[in-house]
Amino acid sequence: MSELEFSVVILAAGKATRFKSERPKVLHPLAGRRLGDYVIDATQAAEPQRTYIIIGYQAEDVRRALDRPGLRFIAQTEQLGTGHALMVARPELEQCPSPNLVVLVGDAPLVRPETLRTLVSRHVGSKAAATILTTQLDDPTGYGRVMRWKRGYTPLDSPERDRVRTIVEERLCTPRQKATKEVSSGILCFDREVLLKYVDQLSADNTQKEYLLTDLIEILNKQRYKVIALRVADSREVLGVNDRIELARVEKTLRLRKAEALMRDGVTIVDPHTTYIDDGVEVGQETVIGPGVSLLGRTWVGRNCLLGPYSTINDSTLEDNVSVRQNCVVSGSQIASGVILGPFAHVRDGATIAQDAQVGNFVEVKKSRIGRGSKARHLTYLGDATLGEKVNVGAGTITCNYDGEKKNSTQIEDGAFIGSGTMLVAPVRVGRDSYVAAGSTITDEVPPESLALGRARQINKEGWARERAKMKGQEGANLKPEADSEYPRA
Repeated sequence: MSELEFSVVILAAGKATRFKSERPKVLHPLAGRRLGDYVIDATQAAEPQRTYIIIGYQAEDVRRALDRPGLRFIAQTEQLGTGHALMVARPELEQCPSPNLVVLVGDAPLVRPETLRTLVSRHVGSKAAATILTTQLDDPTGYGRVMRWKRGYTPLDSPERDRVRTIVEERLCTPRQKATKEVSSGILCFDREVLLKYVDQLSADNTQKEYLLTDLIEILNKQRYKVIALRVADSREVLGVNDRIELARVEKTLRLRKAEALMRDGVTIVDPHTTYIDDGVEVGQETVIGPGVSLLGRTWVGRNCLLGPYSTINDSTLEDNVSVRQNCVVSGSQIASGVILGPFAHVRDGATIAQDAQVGNFVEVKKSRIGRGSKARHLTYLGDATLGEKVNVGAGTITCNYDGEKKNSTQIEDGAFIGSGTMLVAPVRVGRDSYVAAGSTITDEVPPESLALGRARQINKEGWARERAKMKGQEGANLKPEADSEYPRA
């Protein structure tokens, strides 16, 4: 039997009380994923024999959100504390093949798989009944203090030096105990048989009226079992997220960690501290990411791209050599190589921009396909439209796609030229290599190689402004022209 044969129990049954939220804590979003996803990923990367997760509050929502192969759910209908969770899990744990159990809090998203394996290794090597993962805080307020039999701690690479006597909740600490800065992380490794033998001795006769797993430390000591501690240097790794303030701090750490990983892989990030990159985002080498950029969800960015300041890209794919100028928004879209977007472009809802196309400032593209080499560079809305190759769309063009009941499509074929200020009233087709004159409203099909004009006739009323000014000067600003005046009000 390998010395690192172990299983993991993740405690995820509680309500996010200090979050003041109706959503379970493990389902709160964190750097593009759910908080609980990080804990499960770290657990599975540590390669346990089995992974159990104890759920309670909104159990079915948690099960649906976090379900994945190899994860075994255990329902804790009443949430009466961490010790009670292990009592509820007893039937499953009695069938567990592992000699060692790691009990892991579900709200420690920064924990590393290496730390979990080190914990088990230290536990097995010391032949302990329980090993507590601890850390030292400059300000330990709010945490249970770890009381050792003697001062000092046990480094990872040295034989046993210290043993743990008990863990004391802060509210029960004496002034001397409060001066102790070593705290429990809530992550422990147990001998499985010892845990199951004594877990039922836990009592809810305490200020919290709960069965607390940490009380088992004192019980094991009374039975003369060995209880030791393993201290980790970086407290952020092992401490849980107790409120939204701590959630924001952890998110900052995760995002900086992601940015640093990308920079090591050849991506330039001008200002990592103002750049927001979700955990699942991928970025190719030689890409430059400007300040304030957000890359969110399942976004993939190719090589040698330029992402301008304060742009947001969500659930989208950008191929190589794409330029996204400042303040663009791209959501749920596919951007081919050589495309130029922005500044201030909005591409959304399944839009596809083909190679070498240009979507310029204050242009919105929704659920449309822009063909290769086509251009819409100024003040334009393209909704439910298909543009062929090398189409030129003038400033102020609008595809009028909604008739009040349904969305209709606009087809603009290869090589067409759409003049500025054009209204294309869908459904409508503009033929290949045709022209639409500026200021036109197009309601009928435009044949290929044609010129379409859809303007109202211009009427000039000479002298109207002069006459109006004269009347205002004589009669006052509120005077209206006569109804039958030659110069009616504009």
